[in-house]
Amino acid sequence: MKTYKLLIFISLVASHPIYSQKSQNLRARDLGIPFDGRTGQFNAITDVPGVEVGYQTKITGSSKLIVGQGPVRTGVTVVLPKGKLDKEYPIGYFIFNGNGEVTGLPYIYDFGKSKGPIGITNTYSVGVTRDAIGEWCFNNFSLTDHHDFRFGLPIVGETFDGGLNDINGFHIKKEDVFKAIESAKTGLIEEGNVGGGTGMVCYSFKGGTGTASRIITIGGKEYTVGVIVQANFGYRKHLSIRGVPIGKLLSDTLLPSVNQDGSIIAIVGTDAPLTPLQLNMVAKRVTLGVARTGTTGSTGSGDIFLAFSTHEPTVTNGVVELKALDDRPLNRVFSATVEATEEAIINALIAAEDMEGINGNTFYSIPHSTVKQIFKHYSDFLEKAK
Repeated sequence: MKTYKLLIFISLVASHPIYSQKSQNLRARDLGIPFDGRTGQFNAITDVPGVEVGYQTKITGSSKLIVGQGPVRTGVTVVLPKGKLDKEYPIGYFIFNGNGEVTGLPYIYDFGKSKGPIGITNTYSVGVTRDAIGEWCFNNFSLTDHHDFRFGLPIVGETFDGGLNDINGFHIKKEDVFKAIESAKTGLIEEGNVGGGTGMVCYSFKGGTGTASRIITIGGKEYTVGVIVQANFGYRKHLSIRGVPIGKLLSDTLLPSVNQDGSIIAIVGTDAPLTPLQLNMVAKRVTLGVARTGTTGSTGSGDIFLAFSTHEPTVTNGVVELKALDDRPLNRVFSATVEATEEAIINALIAAEDMEGINGNTFYSIPHSTVKQIFKHYSDFLEKAK
């Protein structure tokens, strides 16, 4: 009965006009949304030591779509697990729904490792982003031998931004990828309408790039688990934030001018020592973090997840020695992955701003004041229910 009364009250709050106002430069926790776990300093994948993230964002033009000219609402995101260094890292993956693309998966499948930046962009810019990452690696790491394979097999994922962006105009160029890599940094990073997330949509609100992190302790040692997502998925009616059916409460609020279904790419990074097989298991747990936000997994969605470790093995006379966590402590890594994934998606929603794109198509950001008011009363309700 108490839960029923709370939802009735929240419905009234959500429909009140004063709560349609939106504040800027906020993250989910700033609105009083409670999350589990302990975050790193920046609550970002860049809390993992040595990990860098870079963006290139392209926003030009307005009004009618003219293919090749715009409007342009797109970009590219790069994650550098080992910074700008020529070092390998173990990596795993999981495909929840395969209506999408991530290059480099066959090599990961067989060898469980990679090197160089990982890219995320729009669906039609995967090729140029892959080639640009390879060229950057060759230019920076090559030993000038024509047999040198520093170009590698770059990893690039995608989600579709064609509801807002002139996607058939192929506006991402290799120079954009180079700029994203060179600008990559540690510390606090942007979210929302930035990089590959620029033109993305999530639960029929404006979506985009989001990140979060968790600190865990295993054997007296602290490790960091960080997640970055490009969120472009979900139907409004399914959106749930910490168990509150926000999508249903805001079912007729700030509806977009067109419908768009999409995908989510998530990258997990950690400094915990994990084998490629264990990293496959970590990547699989991203699915549970995504599910916490309400989606049932659309057939039209490309949901592909990666997980890497920055822990460095030792190599002696051709023999690789790689430390790895025992099975039981893996549960803490799994929990951290689920928690950080959930928060990264909500951070993407909160950070995103209204965007108008091709042919005047408009997607609105989730209303901050409404969400804040809902969670204020939700917290009061939980306190009284104790």
